[in-house]
Amino acid sequence: MVLQKLTLVLGGAASGKSDIAESLVSQADRRRIYVATAQAFDSEMREKIARHRAARGPGWHTIEAPLDPESAISGLGGGDIALIDCATLWLSNLLLAEADLGAAEARLFDAIDACPAPVVIVSNEVGAGIVPDNALARRFRAAQGGFNRRLAARADTVIGVMAGLPFALKGEMP
Repeated sequence: MVLQKLTLVLGGAASGKSDIAESLVSQADRRRIYVATAQAFDSEMREKIARHRAARGPGWHTIEAPLDPESAISGLGGGDIALIDCATLWLSNLLLAEADLGAAEARLFDAIDACPAPVVIVSNEVGAGIVPDNALARRFRAAQGGFNRRLAARADTVIGVMAGLPFALKGEMP
């Protein structure tokens, strides 16, 4: 199986998008790089991270990059494949750090363009829910929706996931 330069796997929370993305990357005959954007601020998140790491198994090299996934992919070679999981947590981290979202996005896109390895990015679709009741959540929803649109426009393949079932939104299913 050959993945294109950039694949976006998009779906709702707990839809199975990470499982689909990990399966796609695992099928490639390349060194698997897992770029983790989660930060373990509490025991629930620490447990979730541990479960995910155990489920992936030993065939993955994990790089923790909660604010700068571009640094994790900048040194990859043509024999690698990267999975950034996930853009939603990355964006949340940036918002909470009061970072310049536009500059961070530009750095990530530049790194993807320069990366010789295929890159798969997992992101949450946030546009199907209710309007949040607070300003930070509304800012996040707008930022995530805009980023997802720009990422999808750049991606060769966009895979939607609903109830654990993948479907092609752009390009062909690998």
